[in-house]
Amino acid sequence: MSNLAEHRPVFTLRDVAKTYTMGEVRVSALRNVNLELYEGEFVVLLGASGSGKSTLLNILGGLDTPTTGTLQYLDHDLTHASDGMLTAFRREHVGFVFQFYNLIPSLTALENVQLVTEISPHPMDPAEALRLVGLEERMHHFPAQLSGGEQQRVAIARAIAKQPDMLLCDEPTGALDFRTGKLVLEVLDRINRELGTTTAVITHNAAIAGMAHRVIHISSGCITRIETNAHRVSPGEIQW
Repeated sequence: MSNLAEHRPVFTLRDVAKTYTMGEVRVSALRNVNLELYEGEFVVLLGASGSGKSTLLNILGGLDTPTTGTLQYLDHDLTHASDGMLTAFRREHVGFVFQFYNLIPSLTALENVQLVTEISPHPMDPAEALRLVGLEERMHHFPAQLSGGEQQRVAIARAIAKQPDMLLCDEPTGALDFRTGKLVLEVLDRINRELGTTTAVITHNAAIAGMAHRVIHISSGCITRIETNAHRVSPGEIQW
């Protein structure tokens, strides 16, 4: 991953802007974003609350569409994709991890993961997904029997079980304490390294930036700079 030019872009954004209209008020959430995300890389999108990080992630994940500009996923133009096309794109290509785990309380960890594999074209075995996140001993437990960090790892297992090309994580450690957050980051790092899943993590926590191949700084809806880490740190080395 030292030379990004050797890897193909998974996403290409050109002059992407997103404007929301609320009554007579127009809010620019993104402005003229130009960006490539490459196959197999780990990217951290860093910025304060309200900077446009989540809007960018939602557009990458097909949860929202640009107001202007173009969005390309491999050879698919998603700029004006229909709702049906975006649904198929999310189902087949994208895994999501959010700050809150969104697990179904009445289902075990294994059953929560199975929900996704039943609608995915090329899923991995749900038990294998839980093993990858270190929860093979907890797969028959219900969410209420799991810690916050364990629930987040179930959410990651659910996201990767459909073997997505892209893993999009919105503040995945935001509801966790330092020690538990580091365990979750170790899982995300492992998924990226072992499965080669292109991974984008949005956060306001600058300490997490050290584990990325590239750090994309966002402020007021604009990409202000992009840094490449010559030497990535392991999650275990991160302090905040």
